[in-house]
Amino acid sequence: MIAFDNSFARLPDRMFTRLDPTPVAEPRMLAHNDALARLLGIDTAWLASPAAAQVLAGNTVPDGAAPLAQLYAGHQFGNWNPQLGDGRAILLGEVVGTDGLRRDIQLKGAGPTPYSRSGDGRAWLGPVLREYLVSEAMAAMGIPTTRALAAVATGESVYRETALPGAVLTRVAASHIRVGSFQVHAARQDTDALRALADHVIARHYPNADGIPGLLDAVVTAQASLIARWMGAGFIHGVMNTDNMAISGETIDYGPCAFMDAYDPQQVFSSIDRQGRYAYANQPGIALWNIAQLATALIPLMPDQDAAVDDFTTRINRFSDLYQSAWLQVFGAKIGIADAGAKDADLIQRLLTLMAESGADFTQTFADLATTDLPDGITDRDAFARWADDWHDRRSPDHAALMDRANPRIIPRNHRVEEVIAAAVAGNMAPFDTLLRAVTAPYAPLDAERADLAAPPTPAEIVTATFCGT
Repeated sequence: MIAFDNSFARLPDRMFTRLDPTPVAEPRMLAHNDALARLLGIDTAWLASPAAAQVLAGNTVPDGAAPLAQLYAGHQFGNWNPQLGDGRAILLGEVVGTDGLRRDIQLKGAGPTPYSRSGDGRAWLGPVLREYLVSEAMAAMGIPTTRALAAVATGESVYRETALPGAVLTRVAASHIRVGSFQVHAARQDTDALRALADHVIARHYPNADGIPGLLDAVVTAQASLIARWMGAGFIHGVMNTDNMAISGETIDYGPCAFMDAYDPQQVFSSIDRQGRYAYANQPGIALWNIAQLATALIPLMPDQDAAVDDFTTRINRFSDLYQSAWLQVFGAKIGIADAGAKDADLIQRLLTLMAESGADFTQTFADLATTDLPDGITDRDAFARWADDWHDRRSPDHAALMDRANPRIIPRNHRVEEVIAAAVAGNMAPFDTLLRAVTAPYAPLDAERADLAAPPTPAEIVTATFCGT
C-alpha cells in the first residue's frame, strides 16, 4: 500500500498534535496521479481502487502511518499571530521514494484539529482542484513545488457562503516545515525544540549545511531561485505569509494563487490582499522579509547572539544578489540569451516595460517571441523594432530552442480553472482531465484543443479575484 518511514513524528510532541483524520460519508476518487505514485513506490492499481479512496479521504488510517497536525506560528500580512498550525491538514506520514528522497504525504481538508481556530477543517472541491492543477503545472515547468497525489470527493457538503461539495487533496511535499515552524518555538523561548527542529531540517534538506549559519544560507539560496522562477512564470502566490514559506524551497499552500494574463507588475488577484502587499512585483522583497523572520527565530541557537545578528544580517542580504542572478538567468533564457548577465538587465526590462504599457499577455508574448516579428499585444511597433534590433545582436545562436524550453505555451489560466471547477461541481470531471493533460505538458506544440486552452481570456472571461477557500 504505502511504505511509511516517519521521522518528523519522532520529534518532541510539543511540535504537533497526534490525531486521526475525521471520516467522511462517501469517499470517491476524482483524480489520481499515477506518475507521482510510481515515484513514491505506491502501486497505481491500489491508488485507483475504492480502498485508496477510503485512506485518502481519512476514513482508514493505513499501517505505518503516524497522523498528526503540525504546530507553527507566523506573520500574516505582516501581523504576528503566535499560534497557527495545520487547521485542516493532517500529515499521514513520510515515504522514501524510488529516487531515494523523503517526502510527506498529507491530507488537506481532513477535518478539524486543535489549530482550526473555529474552522471546520474541511476543503471544498474548488480549491482542491485549483491546487491540483496549479501545483502539477508548476512541477511540469520545473518549479519546485508540493505535488498532488489524489483528489477525493467526500460525499458531504462544506459550507462557505453556500453549500459546496467537499473534497480532500492528498498533498506531497519534501516536507511541510515552514518559517513559522521555527517562529513558534522562538517566540515561546523553547530553545530545545528550536534546536531539534533545526537539526531535523539540516539532516533532511541540507545535509551539507555548516550548522545554523549554513542552514540560513541554504534557505536564502533556495528561496532566491524559487522566487525568480515564479517571476518567470508570471505566477502570483497571493498569500506569502511566513507560515506559507517552506524551508525546503518548494512552493506551498496554493490558496488565492493565479498566473497573470496581461502583464502588470502590480497585479494582485487575492481577494484578501487589499493593500497589494503580495503583488507580483513585491514577491522578491516579501521573500527577503520572510527570511529575515527566520533569521530572527534562529538567533537563540547561536552562542554569541550579538555577533550572530551582524553575521545573519550579512547572510540574508545575499538574497538580493542571488535573486538578481537567478532572475537574469530565468528571463535571459526566456528571450534566448544563454549566458545572461548584468549587462542584459536593461534589455529584459525594456521588453517588460513595453509589455506593461501595452497590457500584453505575459505567457503568450514570450511564447510568440521566437516565431513572430511582433508578438500580439505589443502596441508600440517602433519601440519594439528598436528593442528587437538590440535583442538580435545579443541572443544566442540556439535562441529558438532555448526559448522553447523556457517559455510555456500553456498555463492554468484563471478563467479555464474556474470553468473546470464549475463543471466539476456540476458532476463533470472531463474538462478538469483535459486541462490537467494540457498544463502538465506546458512546452508541447499547440494543436487545436491546446491552442484554445492556451488563449488569453476575452474581456468577458477575465478573472479579477481569487479566493483561499477557507
